[in-house]
Amino acid sequence: MDLQLKDRVYLVTGGTRGLGRATAEALVADGARVVVSGRHADSVDATVTALGGPDHARGVVADNADPATPTRLIATAHDAWGRVDGVLISVGGPPAGLITEMTDEQWTTAFGSVFLGAVRLAREVGAVLGDGGSIAFVLSSSVRQPILDLAISNGLRPGLAMAAKTLADELGPRGIRVNGLLPGRLATERVAELDAGSGDADAARERASQQIPLRRYGRPEEFGRVAAFVLSPGASYLSGVMLPVDGGMLRSL
Repeated sequence: MDLQLKDRVYLVTGGTRGLGRATAEALVADGARVVVSGRHADSVDATVTALGGPDHARGVVADNADPATPTRLIATAHDAWGRVDGVLISVGGPPAGLITEMTDEQWTTAFGSVFLGAVRLAREVGAVLGDGGSIAFVLSSSVRQPILDLAISNGLRPGLAMAAKTLADELGPRGIRVNGLLPGRLATERVAELDAGSGDADAARERASQQIPLRRYGRPEEFGRVAAFVLSPGASYLSGVMLPVDGGMLRSL
């Protein structure tokens, strides 16, 4: 299938590792150009090099919680290639813990990055997209069912999914699509950290794998290919959808 990505330009936040990096790789492999952001200059520079250098990728050191980030990302894309066709909004996961353990400060900090930062990016990028533009939020399976020890994610991700669904209604008349992606247990650094936090990473992985019909964790590149499709013109009639990428783990329809 031709995803019609050649010469299109996408912003990818959190694009230096994990699911953001995998999506950037899939987009570039199909002919798109990307602006990737991350919080550390060395990882941003290394990612740009790995993606083929400035002809294919540009990098911005930025934090999604910073109100100036959307403007900087948009300007970088326009300066390099004169257009923006979409954005993958990916943020690091909030700290693990139970509701009874989390402090007000932890909730407030996570809200600024995970929720408000993502909504701000979508709003500002949506304002400059034209017909055929696409916005995709990287959310979590916690949108549909809670994950033990991830209380903050359980609280914020469902609300962000509803914000994405609402934005799909608002931007749809302009031909702009908005979707959410719900990753399950994928073999990223973040999931490895969560497994290790259990005290026995191997046992945690085995227990989690037994809850997945495919009996294994997903690979980041498997997510990246789905995300590239959702962002692409190949998915031109897909909007307002919260799409699990979880090997069948979620039990809800």
